[in-house]
Amino acid sequence: GMVPWHVTAGMNGAIMVLPRDGLKDHQGKALKYDKVFYVGEQDFYVPRDENGKYKRYASVGESHEDVVKAMRTLIPTHVVFNGKVGALTGKNALTAKVGETVLVVHSQANRDTRPHLIGGHGDYVWATGKFRNPPERDLETWFIPGGCAGAALYTFLQL
Repeated sequence: GMVPWHVTAGMNGAIMVLPRDGLKDHQGKALKYDKVFYVGEQDFYVPRDENGKYKRYASVGESHEDVVKAMRTLIPTHVVFNGKVGALTGKNALTAKVGETVLVVHSQANRDTRPHLIGGHGDYVWATGKFRNPPERDLETWFIPGGCAGAALYTFLQL
């Protein structure tokens, strides 16, 4: 059915519902942010031929058997952010100014992932998107189980 196609096509996107009364810190005090960044981590499972080259098909239906076999390996051929190579680099880089607070939402549908904030620490982190729970604090790396979307609030202190 649809499950293999859903898995092999990257399972893009996430829905994260923020609390009506806003985000709160570990003491229940309101947290504010200036912008939101979304980072979707996707796996693709592209079939290869006997020589290791990626296969091409005249139609999606023609690829069905090979795609299902590739997906069953649970070893992706490609892992990308926001749907394609380079989606978050160069002119597509996510930028913030010193003093801005950013809410980073990160999702990965198939496998566990560990976002890592280089040069800083997530001031407040909800690794599984459970905003009713108090956030963890000051994490450089956090664990997001496959099938979850997590969020971290970070204030940029320097360039």
